[in-house]
Amino acid sequence: MKILKTLLSVIVVIIIVVVVIGLFLPTSYTVERSIVIDAPPAQIHKYVGDLNQWDAWEPWKEGDPSIIVTRGEKTKGVGASQSWVGDSGDGALTFTKDSADEGIEYDLVFDDGTYVCQSAMIYDPLEDGETKVTWTMAGDMGTPVVGGYFVLMMDSMVGKMFDKGLANLKNTVEEES
Repeated sequence: MKILKTLLSVIVVIIIVVVVIGLFLPTSYTVERSIVIDAPPAQIHKYVGDLNQWDAWEPWKEGDPSIIVTRGEKTKGVGASQSWVGDSGDGALTFTKDSADEGIEYDLVFDDGTYVCQSAMIYDPLEDGETKVTWTMAGDMGTPVVGGYFVLMMDSMVGKMFDKGLANLKNTVEEES
């Protein structure tokens, strides 16, 4: 009986520690990855600024082949949109900025709007015709404790997909050259 009480006490202490730590964890996050592509921004923008071209480089379908994408009436420019459903969840995005010289910005929603974040692909022209492309995503999980623990995992979860997508984009654009 004493062992059971001790075990129960240890479990309660662990739960309290996890909750207290979770209350102090940040709920906001930023994920950012970059790659240098041997092409000018306008050439890269042909693939980034047109949602019809995203299948050539985006990494999400590789991770979840069940994803079905539905594009909006507009696929280029501010207001271009698409939504998706798959085993890994659902979501939608809408372009809020579109520039062949600077890149795109877009709003993302996941799980029927439960999670909202902002994302961008920014072009930074370099010497010799190369362009540094930076993919970012920032948001706030909102809920303390659980949200804070998810924030700790965001960079490793999303960052790997950003790395894969940027590598795919680089290969797609440079093969065209």
